[in-house]
This record gives sequence, C-alpha cells and structure tokens, in this order.
Amino acid sequence: MKKIQLNYKIWIESNDQKGIMGDGKWQILKAIEKHGSLMAATEALGITYRKTWGDLKEIEKALGFPLLDKNRGGKEGGSSCLTPQGRELVRAFDEFHHNADKVIEKEFDIFLSKINSIEIPAE
Repeated sequence: MKKIQLNYKIWIESNDQKGIMGDGKWQILKAIEKHGSLMAATEALGITYRKTWGDLKEIEKALGFPLLDKNRGGKEGGSSCLTPQGRELVRAFDEFHHNADKVIEKEFDIFLSKINSIEIPAE
C-alpha cells in the first residue's frame, strides 16, 4: 500500500456557519502577542494589515469581547497587545487544538491499522 498521511484543519464557526477562528487567525493573535503590534505581526506573517484588521473585528463581534488594546503611533510608533480576553482565547485554542490533535492522531493510527490489515487479492 502507498504511504498516506493525515491532514486536517480545525476552526470554529457561528451557528450560521460563518468562520470565526481557525489556525490562521490563531497564528495572527500569537504573532501580535510576540511582536507587540498588529503591523509587525502582519509583516512577519506576510499578510495584509487591512484584511487582518477586518478579520479581528469580526472575531470580536462574534465572541463579544475585545482582542486588542491599541495605542496610536507617536514617536515610537503604535502598538497592539492582546487584551486579557485575547490572551485567554489564544490559550484556550492552544489547549483545544493540542487535545484535538492527540485524539485525531490516535484515531488515525487505528484507521491505518485497519486498512493495513486488509487483504489484497493476488492478481
């Protein structure tokens, strides 16, 4: 049998099936936390500031709490750091993703053992 591998994505969405957060937005929030500004985070990730700003506003609207504390630029430039709620969202998604990964990988191993035991008739 040819080698196969597991590939999947995890995201959360609203009841009307509008995406709220997945790996991409999770990485954006982590990059903001790391780099200390939305601009630096978008530059590091190679994504557009404007779209990212809109995405973050959509998450805030869907979840009902602010993600960023923003300080306008001055001599040193602006900064954006995660609110306590934003940090908690990142931590919760980290934990959720880690736990889901373990379960999915275990189930994939079970799946592989089942398909590897399928007898292939001789030709």
